[in-house]
Amino acid sequence: MSRTGLTLGAVYRNTAPAKVRDEDAAMTEKTVSLRGLKCPLPALRTKKLLSGMAAGDILVIECTDPLAAIDIPNLLRQTGDALDGKAQADGVLTFRIRKA
Repeated sequence: MSRTGLTLGAVYRNTAPAKVRDEDAAMTEKTVSLRGLKCPLPALRTKKLLSGMAAGDILVIECTDPLAAIDIPNLLRQTGDALDGKAQADGVLTFRIRKA
């Protein structure tokens, strides 16, 4: 018995690995700041980042270049990746992209 009155040997834990669906385990989310970069660099860097990601992964891009509002959606039409969301606040454009 310990000082608290509990027996330390009476604690049992499930040590079996947790079951996780393969599709959930494989998906990751990556946030990249491309603030301060001017056209065409935000689109080029986004394309390079997407090329190294697996299908279903999420890429969140933060840009300050106003032309990225045109360039990144056009890039995604070419690559077939999906734009899940777009927001603008305090001069920062944020794109949420799902790799196809």
